[in-house]
Amino acid sequence: MRLTSILNGAHFGNLAKVHGIITYKLSPFEQRAFAGAISNGLPNIVRRLRSNIFRVTPPFIIGYLIYDMTERKHTALMRKNPADYVNDE
Repeated sequence: MRLTSILNGAHFGNLAKVHGIITYKLSPFEQRAFAGAISNGLPNIVRRLRSNIFRVTPPFIIGYLIYDMTERKHTALMRKNPADYVNDE
């Protein structure tokens, strides 16, 4: 049994008949996608950053310090010890 015979040629958005619900749609060409992006969006970003800066930055700073310390230790451990090769000729 094929799936198309079950759906009877219906596409994904038209699988069910819903009665009693009214929907309204606005054309994408009539919408203003960036309405208020500068006048409302930028002050909202600043407000959110100020309210969360002390909650977000300390873990990032600690994580960076741990990463940097680990990378330095790894680099130091990967170097050869010159004292091991003093008598080689």
